Amino acid sequence: MQMSIGVEYAMHSLFYMVELPTNQVIAIKELSALHGISVTYLSKIFTKLRKSGIVISIPGVNGGYKLAKQPKDISFWDVVESVEGSSYMFSCAEIRENNTLFSDERKRSNAKFPCLIKVVMVQAEDQMRNYLKSKSLEWLQQEVQNDFSKDEKQAVIDWTKIIEKK
Repeated sequence: MQMSIGVEYAMHSLFYMVELPTNQVIAIKELSALHGISVTYLSKIFTKLRKSGIVISIPGVNGGYKLAKQPKDISFWDVVESVEGSSYMFSCAEIRENNTLFSDERKRSNAKFPCLIKVVMVQAEDQMRNYLKSKSLEWLQQEVQNDFSKDEKQAVIDWTKIIEKK
């Protein structure tokens, strides 16, 4: 299983948006420059984030994006689902219906019961989803800030002030 790099781009970008004052917006070009990533690709990601209600787009010369919700209300799963979609990673094709070792009667009885492989895979993914739902942008910001040195914290503050002046 592998999620696209878009999830990482989204999470890192949203992390820095937590630090912005409530009335402040940030342009995609500023976020892409901060992370050294493509403006075009990040724009596509932010379109998905906007459509799912995680960010708000403010049009115009001084426009940009801001969080649509409080950081405590944006979970890791919200971001993953926004970027990757809500489909389960495992897709059961019910290949047991094609099994040549069993009779048609056995195959019909299989149809009455869910495939145990599918059940286990869905349960595992549900556990992952629930874990990601338990972690928010607010949690991320608090955890990372605890690891930042005084200079790193000041660099974030200074960057935020530069963005605010633009």
